[in-house]
Amino acid sequence: MFAAFTDTALTGAAARDPEFVGFQNIERVLTGPDIGASMWSTVVFVVGSAVIGQNGLGLLLAVLIQHRSRFVRQTVSATVISAWVLPEVVAALAIHEVLNDHGPMNQLFRFMGTGPQEWLYTAPMSVVIVANAWHGAAFSLLIYQAALDEVPGELIEAAQIDGAGPVRRFRYVVLPLIRRTIAANLVLVTLQNIGMFSLIFVLTGGGPGNKTETLPLLMYEQAFKYGRIGLGAAIALVLLLLGAVFSSAYVRSLSRQV
Repeated sequence: MFAAFTDTALTGAAARDPEFVGFQNIERVLTGPDIGASMWSTVVFVVGSAVIGQNGLGLLLAVLIQHRSRFVRQTVSATVISAWVLPEVVAALAIHEVLNDHGPMNQLFRFMGTGPQEWLYTAPMSVVIVANAWHGAAFSLLIYQAALDEVPGELIEAAQIDGAGPVRRFRYVVLPLIRRTIAANLVLVTLQNIGMFSLIFVLTGGGPGNKTETLPLLMYEQAFKYGRIGLGAAIALVLLLLGAVFSSAYVRSLSRQV
């Protein structure tokens, strides 16, 4: 990360003999016109696809299939994991094929008489959020399956005898027992997704305009499109700080409940 404090570039004199510039790069990043929109896009993407999408979907699926037959559990797990094992580029291309003009989604809209939709132009952030949630939900599903299997069955039975319904049993018995797992999973999926690059790059390239230009894409643009390696490294430091903020929030939330 020392490059963040130099004027290192891909070409020119700074490529041959970079100079130490102190905090100039970080100042340029924090006062630049694109940093605010990119930070907001990063927060929206992480919260939508990781915190709500992957974490929430994984927990929901784990709860729904917990007491189902072995066949149902294995079928659901295999279906979700099949999306997870796909490389991010392949997953992005698959989503693109589903949503393009001749894809099944627009064919359904044509059949309903509402016409095709340009999903990657009208709702680009929603598309990348849904795509990433679908692609990575298996990790959270496996984590929560293991956590729910460790919940003592006698506690569930006692709550059921006392008249607690499924929602109350989950709220007052299961949830307190797996809160540490939830916090740990939130940290993991956040750190995994805060640096997401290839899926967004393949789907939208950060566009249209800069509507999906998260910090990793802005870092790539500055470092490799414009050759400003030092500036790109400074954006990486901002990204690292944002990850620390998310992780600290989860840890503090967990410590209040202990």
